[in-house]
Amino acid sequence: MADAEALKSGWKPGDRAPDLHSMLRVDHAGEYGATRIYAGQLAVLRGSSRAAHLVTHMAAQEDAHLARFNQLLAERKVRPTLLQPLWHVGGFALGAATALLSERAAMACTDAVETEIDRHYEEQLQELGDSDPELSADIRQFQAEELEHRDTAREHGALETPGYPLLSFAIRSLCKVAIAASKRI
Repeated sequence: MADAEALKSGWKPGDRAPDLHSMLRVDHAGEYGATRIYAGQLAVLRGSSRAAHLVTHMAAQEDAHLARFNQLLAERKVRPTLLQPLWHVGGFALGAATALLSERAAMACTDAVETEIDRHYEEQLQELGDSDPELSADIRQFQAEELEHRDTAREHGALETPGYPLLSFAIRSLCKVAIAASKRI
């Protein structure tokens, strides 16, 4: 960080600078994984069911998030996670498996993933402070849309899914592992 830029951002000597490469890598991985989860759900839910319509809308927003992170990775010369092939298969499998259980289980999956992503984005915003206004604005926008997805899932039966606490715990745990791994690898 250049000295003048550091002073304008509020950064002081001794402050730990945010690891922007790690942030971008993990955010790209998360949005990629989300597109794969929704692809898996749509493969099972296809048709005109209410859940398929909702998932199609959420998937389109995730596609836009992914496109933005693709652009940021290219502009800032950040490599994507090496785990992307795993997220490709794993995300699709998670989406398809939850949709095969039921439409409510697919909504429970969305609820769990978006709850964890909200927590993750909030941590990133705290770490960024005002050091990267462009990235912060993107994260705030995407966080708001992820919360809309979570709320939509709850409005459509996520919390009434049989075994919801266990399913949510398992999916949120998977998200935490994926986040930690994608930051580094």
